Amino acid sequence: MDAIIDTPPAKTACEKSMSEQGQTIRLATRNLNFFYGRTQALFNININIPEKSVTALIGPSGCGKSTFLRCFNRMNDEIPGTRLQGTVLFDNQDLYVRGISLVDLRKRIGMVFQRANPFAMSIFDNVAYGPRIHGENNRYKIQEIVERSLVRAALWDEVKDNLKKSALDLSGGQQQRLCIARVLAVEPEVILMDEPCSALDPNSTFCIEELMQDLKKTYSIVIVTHNMQQAARVSDNTGFFLKGELIEIDKTEKIFQGPEDQRTEDYIRGRFG
Repeated sequence: MDAIIDTPPAKTACEKSMSEQGQTIRLATRNLNFFYGRTQALFNININIPEKSVTALIGPSGCGKSTFLRCFNRMNDEIPGTRLQGTVLFDNQDLYVRGISLVDLRKRIGMVFQRANPFAMSIFDNVAYGPRIHGENNRYKIQEIVERSLVRAALWDEVKDNLKKSALDLSGGQQQRLCIARVLAVEPEVILMDEPCSALDPNSTFCIEELMQDLKKTYSIVIVTHNMQQAARVSDNTGFFLKGELIEIDKTEKIFQGPEDQRTEDYIRGRFG
C-alpha cells in the first residue's frame, strides 16, 4: 500500500464532528459512492473512524450499512457488477489503488460476520489456519498464537481441554468467539463486525459485548448493528445510515440524547425503521 493521500479534501460536517476531537483516524472515506450494477447503494459518504474505539453503524435494513463496512476490506470485490467511486483510506493510504494485496489487507483489517462460520476442523486448527497460510510453520509459535488468541477472545478457559474437538460442536456463542479468535490470530489492526450478535442468545451477546470493550484497548472496531441498545452500550461513536446516506455521526451519547438531524431522532425513538 504505497499510495498516500497528502492533501485530503475539506472536511464535511460529519467528518468534523469526530476529527476535531484530537483522535488519530485509522479509517476514512471521502465522497464514497457504491453501485450494484445500475443501482446506487451508497451516496457521498464522508466519515472518519478513530483508533482504539468502537464505532457503531445503525439504521434500518437495506440502508447500506453492511455494504459500507465491506468497502474497508474490499469484500464487495467478490460480488460481480459492483463499482466504487471516491476514496477509502486506511492510515491515509488509498485501499483501492492498483497493486494492493487483498491478502495483506484482509489480514490487517479482519472481519467477523453475522453468522459464525467456523471451518469444519478442530478448534485448534481453526485458530491456527490464518498464521499457517501466512507462512508460520513453527509448531511452538502456532501453539502460542492459538492460546493467546483464544484467551483474548474469552474462550480459552472453556475449550483448553478440548482443542482437538470439532469447532462445529461448539455452541453458537462459542463459535462466534472462535471466529473472533481466528481473526485475532493474524494480528489485525482493525476489526469489522457485521451484526455479530444477531443470531446469539442474551448471555452470548453479553460475552461478545464485554469482549469488544476489552479489544478496543488495542484495536479499532467498527460494528454494524440493528440493536440500538447494543450500540448505546458498546460504542464510543455512532453513525446513522438511511437510504444509502450517512445522515450523521458523533459521540454515541450525543447521537442518542441530542442528535442534530430529525431523521436520526425519529429512528432512535422508533418512529420508523
